[in-house]
Amino acid sequence: MADYDNDEIDHHQRPPYIPKETALQALNTIIQLHFEKTLEKKRAIDNQKKKLHKLFNLFFIFLAVIFASLSSRLQCRHCWGPIGLLTFSHLIFYISVAQTLRCINGFKYQRRCHKLTLGLATEKLRFVKNVVASSAVDDEVSAAAAAGDLEVPYQEPSEDYFGKFKRKWALHFGFLILLYAFMVSFSVVVLCF
Repeated sequence: MADYDNDEIDHHQRPPYIPKETALQALNTIIQLHFEKTLEKKRAIDNQKKKLHKLFNLFFIFLAVIFASLSSRLQCRHCWGPIGLLTFSHLIFYISVAQTLRCINGFKYQRRCHKLTLGLATEKLRFVKNVVASSAVDDEVSAAAAAGDLEVPYQEPSEDYFGKFKRKWALHFGFLILLYAFMVSFSVVVLCF
C-alpha cells in the first residue's frame, strides 16, 4: 500500500512527457496561424488604405463638380446654399476619413500583437529543437525541460506602443479639424469674393 502511494506521488511530481513530434507540430501550427493572421491584418490595412484613396478621389471630384457648376456671377447672399452643402460634405468626408484611420490603427495594433506572439512561438520552437538536439532520448521531450510549458499566450505590446497610437490618432484628428476649418473658410472666400 505504501508503494502504491509513493508511485502515485512520483507520478504526479514528474513533468509530463510530450512526444517530440507533437511538441514541434503544435508550435509549428501556432507559428503558422499567427503568420497567417499577420498577413491577413496587412491585407486589411492595405484594403483600408485603398478605400481611403478612393474616398479622397471621389471627394475631390465632387468638389470640382460643385465649384465648376457654380456661376461666377453668384452674389454672396445666394451662395449660402452651396456653402452649406460643401460644409456638410466636408464634415461627412472628414468623419469617414477619421473612422478609416481608426480602423487602420486598430489593424496595425492587432498585427503587432500577432507579430509578438509569432516571435514568442518561434523562440519556444527554437528552444525545443535545441533541447531535443542535445538530449539523449529522441522519442520524448519533457515539457518542463523544453520550455516550461508549450503554451504560447497571446502577446500584447507595451503601454508605450498603445500610447503611440493614441498620440497618432490625436494628431490626425487635430489635423482633420484644422483642415475642415480651412476648407470651409476657403469655400466661403471662393464663392463670396
